[in-house]
Amino acid sequence: MHVVVTGGLGFIGSNFIRDLISENSDIFITNIDAETYAGKKDNLTDIEKKKNYQYFKGNIQDYDFIENIVKTYKPDAIINFAAETHVDRSIKSSQPFIETNILGTHTLLEVALNQKVKKYIQISTDEVYGSIEPPGKFIEVSQIKPNSPYSASKASGDHMVRAYYKTYGLNTIIVRCSNNFGPYQYPEKVIPYFISLAMEDKKVPVYGDGLNVRDWIYVNDFCWAIALVLEKGKTGEVYNVGNDSELTNLELTKKILKRLGKPESLISYVEDRLGHDRRYAMDSTKIQKELGWKKKYNFEEALDKTIEWYKNNREWIERRTKQTTFNK
Repeated sequence: MHVVVTGGLGFIGSNFIRDLISENSDIFITNIDAETYAGKKDNLTDIEKKKNYQYFKGNIQDYDFIENIVKTYKPDAIINFAAETHVDRSIKSSQPFIETNILGTHTLLEVALNQKVKKYIQISTDEVYGSIEPPGKFIEVSQIKPNSPYSASKASGDHMVRAYYKTYGLNTIIVRCSNNFGPYQYPEKVIPYFISLAMEDKKVPVYGDGLNVRDWIYVNDFCWAIALVLEKGKTGEVYNVGNDSELTNLELTKKILKRLGKPESLISYVEDRLGHDRRYAMDSTKIQKELGWKKKYNFEEALDKTIEWYKNNREWIERRTKQTTFNK
């Protein structure tokens, strides 16, 4: 099988490529990435010379560029990880989110349709659903109610994906996931950001009262879910992927500090994010029952692994910018 992965130098995309290649010698991957601030080639230096991997630099909005690759290599599937993802950045400037998450998705769908690609998978987010009160959880038919420019752009892309299935019969699937964490995550996101700050005994900025709730999933568990969707996901379907590991941002921060042996006095409460969703929670029953997915890592174990990776890869962190605030 030949798979085109867009955004494959980013956090989830690079982990997915690494996992898929290591477990499937019969899969060939063509990786396309624009090499923005969050997507760097050193995320995949360990596999860049493998015979079943190739890489092209370019934007997913560039129709001719994408079409040329798909025409030349005739992939069986396109998996779109490429996206602007940071909520704070979308609040400051939404234009890049419109260009990549909406126009880029449209370009990929057009190419997939015109070149008769067998399967198109859109990687989306729980944020498209908006906020939900406990004990409720989002299911695949929950109403879409995005509350930030980022989530609105992702929701728009999802709607376009559905339209190409309904109107043109393109084999599309949407996968929505809760907060991912793990190695190679750009250090503007809350877990690597707080780890990098705490290691240097700097204040960690917690938004508002710190009681916003997120469900956390280890990136390799999500990558396995995507691999199952690639293998046997059903045309036109949406699959939610969650981990049943809900924590307030404050609880998460305290866990990180404790593991690093740092005092809670490093916590600094800052002005809340505009439009900050209070709680996300995903119901993964569908992907578990239909495709046989279940998590392999519990949260505590995965957090230990993640902290250890960042402690051992300070050079990697130093090569990235730290001028940011935090995640979802």
